[in-house]
Amino acid sequence: MGDKQKEATLQITGMTCAACSNRIEKGLKKIEGVKEANVNLALERSTIIFDPSKTSPQVFEEKIEKLGYGVVSEKAEFAITGMTCAACSTRIEKGLNKLEGVTKASVNLALETASVEYSPSQIAPQDITQRVEKLGYGAKLKSEEKEEEQSYREKELSKQKGKFWFSLILSVPLLWAMVSHFTFTSFIPLPHMLMNPWVQLALATPVQFVVGKQFYVGAFKALRNKSANMDVLVALGTSAAYFYSLYSSLKSLGSSAHTDQLYYETSAILITLILLGKLFEANAKGRSSEAIKKMMGLQAKTAVVVRDGAEVEIPVEEVQKGEVIFIKPGEKVPVDGEIIEGQSALDESMLTGESVPVDKNVGDKVIGATLNKNGFLKIKATNIGKETALAQIIKVVEEAQGSKAPIQRLADYISGIFVPIVVGIALLTFFVWYIWIAPGEFAPALEKLIAVLVIACPCALGLATPTSIMAGSGRAAEFGILFKGGEHLEATHKIDTILLDKTGTVTNGTPELTDVRIAQGYKENELLQLVASAERLSEHPLAQALVAGIKNKGIEIQDPLSFEAIPGYGVKATVQERELLVGTRKLMNQYKVNIDTALEEMTNLEQEGKTAMLIALDGKYAGMLAVADTIKATSKEAVSRLKEMGLEVMMITGDNRQTAQAIAMQAGIEHVIAEVLPEGKAEEVKKLQQQGKKVAMVGDGINDAPALALADIGMAIGTGTDVAMEAADITLMRGDLMSIADAIEMSRKTISNIKQNLFWAMGYNTLGIPIAAVGLLAPWVAGAAMAFSSVSVVLNALRLQRVRL
Repeated sequence: MGDKQKEATLQITGMTCAACSNRIEKGLKKIEGVKEANVNLALERSTIIFDPSKTSPQVFEEKIEKLGYGVVSEKAEFAITGMTCAACSTRIEKGLNKLEGVTKASVNLALETASVEYSPSQIAPQDITQRVEKLGYGAKLKSEEKEEEQSYREKELSKQKGKFWFSLILSVPLLWAMVSHFTFTSFIPLPHMLMNPWVQLALATPVQFVVGKQFYVGAFKALRNKSANMDVLVALGTSAAYFYSLYSSLKSLGSSAHTDQLYYETSAILITLILLGKLFEANAKGRSSEAIKKMMGLQAKTAVVVRDGAEVEIPVEEVQKGEVIFIKPGEKVPVDGEIIEGQSALDESMLTGESVPVDKNVGDKVIGATLNKNGFLKIKATNIGKETALAQIIKVVEEAQGSKAPIQRLADYISGIFVPIVVGIALLTFFVWYIWIAPGEFAPALEKLIAVLVIACPCALGLATPTSIMAGSGRAAEFGILFKGGEHLEATHKIDTILLDKTGTVTNGTPELTDVRIAQGYKENELLQLVASAERLSEHPLAQALVAGIKNKGIEIQDPLSFEAIPGYGVKATVQERELLVGTRKLMNQYKVNIDTALEEMTNLEQEGKTAMLIALDGKYAGMLAVADTIKATSKEAVSRLKEMGLEVMMITGDNRQTAQAIAMQAGIEHVIAEVLPEGKAEEVKKLQQQGKKVAMVGDGINDAPALALADIGMAIGTGTDVAMEAADITLMRGDLMSIADAIEMSRKTISNIKQNLFWAMGYNTLGIPIAAVGLLAPWVAGAAMAFSSVSVVLNALRLQRVRL
């Protein structure tokens, strides 16, 4: 995103189907300065990329409201401290009004309060308090004690439930009256009064105009803006049934016989069934963002910090950068930090999907929300609030769930033109029945018109893609796979070639001691002790690998009496008054050490891709140690799994061909591109793409970033650098090649799920309309089928939340 571009996210209310989301999207795109606008029906959220010099979020809100929908804004009251005069309150007010996501802020100096209207999807109350504190004042959220308050969605849900029960109570007697017309139900007793048209009118009217008001309002707003949506179909269908019944009732005035041409129950039951469908849908949609809720629930609520020399327990939002935090065994790490005292094993499974606890020592980084298993730790806070790894992950998943996959554009286009076509088909059905099939019979023709209008609502079509994207990306996040957008989740299933960086991706990225060869007449432990003592002062990665490997064998290390690093050669040291040389052939030749007996073995180790180092003690050859960057434990199995999935696996590295071939052989990779300069990696990706391959590049370093950005899909290993993760489309938190296969499998399953949903939604409408038109569907059955078609699509998408990888 360029310097001049900003992103705004708005929560929208009042959308009922894909036609609504389309209309808002088109309206927003027409605003000058808007580069891109995405409206997600399932999340009820809009993401807008715009030029802040030309427009602002307030303009978007006005446009959405003009189109007949609402934008969710919350109001928060803050207690402000430190104000002394009107200049203070004005300064705070101006500062808050400049915040992105704040619609309106007013500060009252006398009451020492600030009232702020804000968009909860753009800004949180803690951002507002931080801004006030930055201005040099104190701020505390007044409603902090009311955290139990229901969210607007829950309020909306309970309101809809109330409407549904009210509608159901009034509709049941009407349904009873309708069922009594069937011969097979003649045994059911029916109170005579229920046959009275005026009783039926009294029962149906509140349902039609009180409960059904939302459909009329929605339809009016849609038509006023020269478009049509699901509300138009429902309002037309139920009004036709209600007003025709009212006409029949008035016609029967003065007659003792009750007319059979009443359809009050049709309109009332339709509204009741559609409300029931909407309730199920809302509940299911709530479950599809379960992954985000789970992640938010992972965060620690409080932290124990050291302030003025004392331990104080404070809310996690109040932790400052650089503060020292105490973490006892069994407690969660509150924020990202660095261990300054203690050691422990941390359970990072909630973020990486990796079940084995990770050992941590002084200097190691810890991630907020992970669980401290057994040791006491003191950490220094490095990232707080929105900067923490967990907050970043939640942001990525939310963005992915809110983004639009290309496959959805087709569904959006169809649903945009669907309603006018359906109204045309319904009218045609009515005239065909009224003129040809049952000439002059108004009631049956009307019944068919209502059935066609109702069966054709395109709700399921609008929900088919976003619900699958939400469930798929949320489930993937639980396995430590972060898709940066719906388009990447979709594109991944087309990948046919995997290009793996070697160091840190296929291998561990850190050299390890692999071989110990001791010459005759020397004791292994004694010699290793001398080598480690000599190498402990060297900063070279190979020296550190030797020291770590020898330490792991339980050998004690001493301080050398003298030490000299000879760049490009090795080290020379005096340990326990013995002169020691550790290094290359050149070093041995320089000090005239005879190494003829070791040369063959040294060449063999080097052919295996290992770095061999010679040891001389008091001028004589004493042995040899080999160090290598070992492959990750799961690399071989992962490569084999990728091949089974029909993918071509290749490795790319800047290392020499011999070392690269040795590593590739261990991992089971046949194709190797070696000795490639960092800038050459992107070139290699381009070459593969020119051959018609869909390439996924997997890397972890800064030098992989250009190739990750150029590949069809860039996957960054989560243990790598921030630059690599920024350039990638998918971040694999686990740092394990198995995650590549998991990501591709998740993408394949999600796309398959979307196709099932689209097939069901489109097939349902295509089949339903002719069945209703020929008179094989009663309007209330059509209503029930329409209501539950969207529920079935959402429930199918939710199956993705149970996927096992």
